[in-house]
Amino acid sequence: MPFRIALRLLTVSLLVLTVVPSAFAQATLTGRVTDTDGQPLAGATLVVQDTYLGTSTDADGRYQLADLPTGDVTLRVRFLGFRAVTETRNLTAGANSWDVTLEADVLEQAEVVVSATRADARTPVAFTDVDRETIREQNLGQDLPMLLDLAPSVVVSSDAGAGVGYTNLSIRGTDITRINVTINGIPLNDSESQGVFWVNMPDFASSLDNVQIQRGVGTSTNGGAAFGATINLLTDSNRPEAYAEADFGYGAFNTQKYTLQFGSGLLDGRWALDGRLSRILSDGYVDRARSNLQSYFIQGGYYGDQTTLQFIHFNGAEETYQSWFGTPEAALTGDVQAKEAYADTEGLNDAQRQNLLSSDRRYNHYLYENEVDNYRQSHYQLHLTHAFQPRLTASASLHYTGGQGFFEQFRDDDDFADYGLPNLTLGNETVESTDLIRRRWLDNSFYGFVSSLIYTGPGWSLTAGAAYNDYTNDHFGEIIWAQFANGTDIRDRYYDNVGDKTDGNVFAKLNYDINARLNVFADAQVRNVTYATNGIDSDLRAIAIDEDYTFFNPKVGLNAQLTPNDRAYALVAVANREPTRTDFLDAALVAPEPERLVDYELGFERRTRNYLVAANLYYMDYTDQLVPTGELNDVGSSVKVNVPTSYRRGIELQAAARPTPKLEVQANYTFSQNKIEDFTSVVYDYTTGFDILQETFDDTDIALSPSHIAGGSVTVQAAKGLEVQLLGKYVGEQFLDNTSNPDRAIDAFFVSDLRVGFTVPNTPAKRTQITLLVNNLFDAEYSARGYTYRYVVGEEITRNHFYPQAGINIQAGLNVLF
Repeated sequence: MPFRIALRLLTVSLLVLTVVPSAFAQATLTGRVTDTDGQPLAGATLVVQDTYLGTSTDADGRYQLADLPTGDVTLRVRFLGFRAVTETRNLTAGANSWDVTLEADVLEQAEVVVSATRADARTPVAFTDVDRETIREQNLGQDLPMLLDLAPSVVVSSDAGAGVGYTNLSIRGTDITRINVTINGIPLNDSESQGVFWVNMPDFASSLDNVQIQRGVGTSTNGGAAFGATINLLTDSNRPEAYAEADFGYGAFNTQKYTLQFGSGLLDGRWALDGRLSRILSDGYVDRARSNLQSYFIQGGYYGDQTTLQFIHFNGAEETYQSWFGTPEAALTGDVQAKEAYADTEGLNDAQRQNLLSSDRRYNHYLYENEVDNYRQSHYQLHLTHAFQPRLTASASLHYTGGQGFFEQFRDDDDFADYGLPNLTLGNETVESTDLIRRRWLDNSFYGFVSSLIYTGPGWSLTAGAAYNDYTNDHFGEIIWAQFANGTDIRDRYYDNVGDKTDGNVFAKLNYDINARLNVFADAQVRNVTYATNGIDSDLRAIAIDEDYTFFNPKVGLNAQLTPNDRAYALVAVANREPTRTDFLDAALVAPEPERLVDYELGFERRTRNYLVAANLYYMDYTDQLVPTGELNDVGSSVKVNVPTSYRRGIELQAAARPTPKLEVQANYTFSQNKIEDFTSVVYDYTTGFDILQETFDDTDIALSPSHIAGGSVTVQAAKGLEVQLLGKYVGEQFLDNTSNPDRAIDAFFVSDLRVGFTVPNTPAKRTQITLLVNNLFDAEYSARGYTYRYVVGEEITRNHFYPQAGINIQAGLNVLF
């Protein structure tokens, strides 16, 4: 039923597009965009306000816009490093012309650092841009993934159920460890796990100018390989005038947000300083899943006519009560008999059993009052850009990230042997176990440089880049208390190992205009990765990994501007990816192999004044893909295994319409097939010892990869300053493992949110805005993520766990800009 609703939303949107009147008088607009020296600006973007029309300039700086309304039309022209121009033109029916001259802007030049890894309207890539205004409208303290939920093919979830704390994001069914994320071109993914821990960057959305999501392999970038998507974050640029801005938010589960931003404006035409302080608190939807998050952001720089030097520093500190264990299926259903069976087979003690029996869908396995994750991370970036001439620009960036923290655990009746300790003799009694509290630490550093050189010639442009990064991480565990100390001192380490990883790449990208409408794109990257780790792991195994990989990642594509309103593109891209640390450590018998992906993309989009339609076909052909088995390891990461042949293929549809100036409808829908050709499932039988049972599945579904994902919104300008928006998200059934068994699956769900924004008139502030957000408007009971494991003791026992999301809840926010 929810899926039908999602399909109806998309169908209605498409029908609206077909009946929107197009018989009104039409105008066309042509012209050229140049700098003050008369040099053409290739790739400058032109957007027509209050329509879906837009285009970019060719290598000679020329553009053409069709299907424009007559009368006053407002256009915005933008190019990186130049001051944007917004102008209202009075257009008449037929042909009109407008040549635009852009002036270099010292503040905008800082954005050049991301241009080497970004896609634009001439790049044959499926991408979505999310601007600062869209982020700000919904930013009431939830982590960044929750703000990207409506982007095509995206699925998000929250461990604590309320969007604050540990959150997860997948695109096209691929998890965050396979999505390349950069901030101002600097890699963000943790080098060993290749994951992104958004909780370490509280309220980072408040410091963003925009986000670009490239689906598929995308263009060459820095850091880990893009095996499902790329997320490119650009921090907010310095503002030309001094300002102060305050955000306050409060809502369900005692969720609170306090943010103060400030800026000096441009001083002496050359210098600027901006900053942010934030604190976010939440009790979480799941029991005890509280979060205490603090952060700050500061940037300052020198902005010359040809040279900019920008320093950025941000820091995040988080303390979150652990909730990554999830909720057993028995707690979700409320079946008392199933709860008792779970407690019996999973070895729960009396307190844990009572906790389970008295619980509902908000169940949290952990009872120790300080079962917390405590981590602090600091980022430093130094960006230098220089324009040698209008056609040649270079950028170089240095970066350093340092992180340190632990998660603390109470352990009930653990064996001394698990910590390398001898048994304890008390009189005539031998004690083999003890209650204890342990901390498992990470102490890491990440540093390196990225650089690029961009040259624009007549009819072509070339971008070359190079990067090198080094990562070191010390993993160790401490016993900070034990019922029976047994000769140990506080903070004695029971394991210690160090991992070191280097990652270097060089790439070159060429855009060549075959003619005014056809552009060829070529991109080649060579990437070298070394990884070594040695020492004693948490299970007291000696580990010694020493690997060296060299990957060649070519890409080639075509972009065709069929008409001023219609664009088509095609791309073939290759990506290779090394295994993660956990892939090595969790491997049962055979070391994991690197993965290879050949990605085929074919897309089309039409933009008119009143509607937009787009379709993207993709086929992602994997060799030795590492797929989740459905299980989690002892730190909550997915256990993965190589499968020789697998694929993800689908179609992504997007539609938007503005039938009246006060009403806008948007929708997207992804249908996909995510398959493993041959998969061998392993189950352990403990009935009479230890036996391994295997079963083979042909053409089976990849775990946690829904075949249907849809999103949409209806936005109404109800009155002056009052905007009402209804948002909807549908996610189809997800299998928890790779057996396509409906008994091990997450049910499909449809969830709606309602946002009301009101700009208060006639206040002393420059802007005063109140936002009310009703999450899960129809109080759906759903989970967006989960895991499973099976074993045999006489009979097969299956344990499904889910991450339930909050029911209907309300958040409110106040934003004041001075």
